[in-house]
Amino acid sequence: MDSKRRIAIYPGTFDPITNGHLDLVHRAIPLFDHVIVAVGHNPEKQPLFDIHERVQMVRESLHELPGVEVAIFSGLLADFARQKNAVAIIRGLRAVSDFEFEFQMALINRRLASKIETVFLMPNEKYTYLSSTVIKDVARHGGDVSRFVPEVVLKAFKEKFGR
Repeated sequence: MDSKRRIAIYPGTFDPITNGHLDLVHRAIPLFDHVIVAVGHNPEKQPLFDIHERVQMVRESLHELPGVEVAIFSGLLADFARQKNAVAIIRGLRAVSDFEFEFQMALINRRLASKIETVFLMPNEKYTYLSSTVIKDVARHGGDVSRFVPEVVLKAFKEKFGR
């Protein structure tokens, strides 16, 4: 891979991917030559969708975007970013409440991989209240989440919850 390419990693659990996540990918594309959406596998978490379901939903949601790749990662994000020759890690900030945690993670990642910058992006205002956790809860209780997630996620919810 050409080391002069500006590669960014956008990590997350994406359980499931939301329109807010998609908005951040769209914002990152003009800033970088290549964006890797890194779906995290953490054996300590109990996601609703398994890693393969999440990767498939992310791939289907992003398949038309140029310069975007979907990958699975586990372990330290800094190691994964170095392995992919990334220059940046993208993190979303929806509200001030996200900042403290994200700031700590950025500082840790800077210690672990000093040449990789953390870039904070803010989503469109209409997505600032979205979180995968809230969307899963609404869907689990039969609420309409069609405005918040891509079509592939709606289908997955219907299969998961039998609606």
